[in-house]
Amino acid sequence: MADDGREEPERPVGEPVDTSPAGAPSAEPMRGRWVTLAAPSSHVAAALYPATHGSPQAEAVWTYMPYGPFEDEAAMAAWLDGLAASSDPRFYAVTQRDGAPVGVVSYLNVVPNDRRIEIGHIWYVPSAQRTRTNTEAAYLLLRRAFDELGHRRVEWKCDALNAPSRAAASRLGFTFEGVFRHHMIVKGRNRDTAWFSMLDTEWPRIRTSMEAWFEAEPGSVSLAALTAH
Repeated sequence: MADDGREEPERPVGEPVDTSPAGAPSAEPMRGRWVTLAAPSSHVAAALYPATHGSPQAEAVWTYMPYGPFEDEAAMAAWLDGLAASSDPRFYAVTQRDGAPVGVVSYLNVVPNDRRIEIGHIWYVPSAQRTRTNTEAAYLLLRRAFDELGHRRVEWKCDALNAPSRAAASRLGFTFEGVFRHHMIVKGRNRDTAWFSMLDTEWPRIRTSMEAWFEAEPGSVSLAALTAH
């Protein structure tokens, strides 16, 4: 009751949730039909370095990343070896079923008590971009985060100027939440950050849509259309 004797209105609160903490991501590999995600090591630099260096088109992969391009293959190999020791971010090298390494992905900003996790540090060699390779890699990360680790929210963040990353998030079924202005300084430049999220209540529908897309003939149906709200 208020000091003046009036009855205070009831204040709204959020719905009760399971407070059991989510699991933390491990280095255990994730295997799909087209790709495998496993802990990175220096040996993949032999394939990744020449595919992402030597021309403006190849080096465009590093435009929005906080690292790269690298001085030489040895420098990239040392960097990849260092990634394997990190638990947050938890990095994975992406390898196609023919054995070719094509990129790197990660989990980061892991908050088990809130059951919240982010996927990011995503980059691919040009030949693997906008293919089933990166779509399945995202599917494997989402499936582990929701179905195995028990998270209730998966985040996707990128430079607000990174149109391909924003399009990928929407295509995969993430919801755009807004832009954090002057969020970071990356390579001496301002970064406004676009935020996206996917919730555990949305994942079953999106998972079914992604699995249907994998079964369809390539190009016969748009994943964005399937995952649209």
